[in-house]
Amino acid sequence: MKKFAPLTGFIMAILMLCGSCTKSPVDYQPLQPAPADTLYANLWDIRIAYRIIGKGDPIILCMGYSGTMDIWAPPVIEMLSQHYKVIMFDYRGMGLSTIQTDTAFSMKLLAEDTRRLMDFLYISKAHVLGWSMGTYVAQLLTLQHPDRINKVILYGADCGDSITIQADSSVINILTNDTTGIGLLSVLFPPDWLQAHLPDIWSYFPVPQEPKHPEIVMRQWVAIEEWFAPGGGTANQLKDLNNPTLLITGDQDICTPWKNSLIMVDSIPGASLIQIPGGGHGVMYQYPEAFAKNVLMFLSGKK
Repeated sequence: MKKFAPLTGFIMAILMLCGSCTKSPVDYQPLQPAPADTLYANLWDIRIAYRIIGKGDPIILCMGYSGTMDIWAPPVIEMLSQHYKVIMFDYRGMGLSTIQTDTAFSMKLLAEDTRRLMDFLYISKAHVLGWSMGTYVAQLLTLQHPDRINKVILYGADCGDSITIQADSSVINILTNDTTGIGLLSVLFPPDWLQAHLPDIWSYFPVPQEPKHPEIVMRQWVAIEEWFAPGGGTANQLKDLNNPTLLITGDQDICTPWKNSLIMVDSIPGASLIQIPGGGHGVMYQYPEAFAKNVLMFLSGKK
């Protein structure tokens, strides 16, 4: 925690200053997702909240740990939705989705929820893009239902098991114990980039509007720990992931160290890897145009 303390203190000071004004010191407008109606899918024991933007072949977006669908980078969503039907959703118990209190939590369950959402929407086949924990969902969904998935984008990914290079304990402490969201910025973005952009950070990072439920976030973390346990994850199954796959990582990602993508690209048949210089775990917020263009080129089959 010590290595992040000065930066976190700087973030807190700026955000407290911004929060005390009706307008920020630099008079920026907070970035919000593109408008879309929130719809609901009744899937047996739960109700999943989702949004659809754009037309074309569907691409399903799987959010990362503790996140809700309203924090996908709006410029990325806008660019993708010009060519594809973009489907965002909240995992069970998160945001506007419901949960049965006695349901055991696992990544496999979240993958099955995603498949059931596809069934509800009469989607026979889709692309899938996962971020961080969402890459676990995307991997399992593809491995369990390869005929339902076209192309796969794994952004900030790892394959679990004991071969995964995990984040430093100070980063994990922020991810699991920070209740303000302030410390989160210090692990999503490289220090130099954050220092340069912090006064207008909300023009890069959307302000969350949906509720986040601490007990569900804790269940997600327990499922992540199971993913990292020996024999967990997909490390022994990557050779069977035959769908066209693109891995995207920032070369300064400290949440999911970028070397995990190197491990995976060597194990997934025919996979490609894009490493974005200066990018952290939040590289889609830092460089949304480069991120979206690479995704679009991959989906269109261009090199």
